[in-house]
Amino acid sequence: MANDAFHLNDISVATLLERQSLKWRRYEPDVIPLWVADMDFPVAPCVQRVMEKSTAKGDYGYALRDGDQPAMAASKAFACRMEQKFGWRVDPADTLVINDLVQALFASVIAFTDPGDAVAMQTPIYPPFRDAVRDTGRRIVANPMPDDGRRFVIDAKDLAERLDGNVKLLFLCNPHNPTGRVLERAELEKLAQLAAEKDLIVISDEIHSDIIFDGRRHIPFASISDEAASRTVTLTSATKSYGFAGLRCGVVHFGSKSLKQRFEARIHPRLLGTPGVTGIDATVAAWTSGEPWFAGALDHLQSNRDELIATIGRDLPEVKVRSPEATYLAWLDFSALDLTETPYDFFLNKARVALSPGAAFDPACERFARLNFATTRPILAEALARMVRAVRGRS
Repeated sequence: MANDAFHLNDISVATLLERQSLKWRRYEPDVIPLWVADMDFPVAPCVQRVMEKSTAKGDYGYALRDGDQPAMAASKAFACRMEQKFGWRVDPADTLVINDLVQALFASVIAFTDPGDAVAMQTPIYPPFRDAVRDTGRRIVANPMPDDGRRFVIDAKDLAERLDGNVKLLFLCNPHNPTGRVLERAELEKLAQLAAEKDLIVISDEIHSDIIFDGRRHIPFASISDEAASRTVTLTSATKSYGFAGLRCGVVHFGSKSLKQRFEARIHPRLLGTPGVTGIDATVAAWTSGEPWFAGALDHLQSNRDELIATIGRDLPEVKVRSPEATYLAWLDFSALDLTETPYDFFLNKARVALSPGAAFDPACERFARLNFATTRPILAEALARMVRAVRGRS
């Protein structure tokens, strides 16, 4: 539909500050927030319409969708989306619809490991991955991603050496947050081989799988082979790509019936609850009707990414950054600036720009920070200009 095209009309700082959002309300009004992974764009019209439809009808009671529980509508939309977008055929019955993927990370650790067991993961990594292991009494086995001069890569040899008998799970984040990598088939096949050799369950967070640049293609880990699928739990959601995180809805897919049974033997589905029907309706609308809007959003994000990389290369050449292949997040290495404080503190105090601190993703990355470029071009340009002035103005 023509009116579902992506647009940025009337999105100013003043408009964003009127929202009751975590992103724009955590800091003082003069701070430009480029931290939490939330977009500043108007929501897709198809999502807005389903929200308005429920409000207009006062439809707030116990719900059905097509004569079934609302969660089944999300499961069916997920299955259709996976086949249409990635050529991956799944059974809606093998899914669980939950409130958010962090919830699924914690539940998976509890379901598939015991206290004292270990969970492997590529680092740096989205902080809740670490929290889900540490806060449940398990041990993190870090597999650092080296920079090969062009991008961050998985060191499969290092991972293999770290996979002792105590490692029960592999946490996979693909596309990777914060480095922006899209793992290629050869990389995924190597991980699948290691998982089979070491009898690991793989928890694959693929929430950024739509936000892929330069014609690359996301490959769901469970689609690599039947063997890989049998040991994979896939996590995804429409909320990241379509900008409605506050509506709370995610999908967990189990690659085998036995895997789902093992999960539910320890984590009864009732303990996880179910999303409100607004989150489910938004998810179904996004995955079935939101592609025209998303195509425009993706073009805007890629343009912002290119502008960010060009500005850093021209005006902050000391800062190392690899162009993200996916996500709307850039992983910036400020080590060469030799700052007397962390980059997070420096840019918050001197530029009034809020980034995400690198140490949250890996204690070894104190001199890094993550920047969210999912905003308007004027806001991004102002934030970058402030950062450049702050660096050049050091005494």
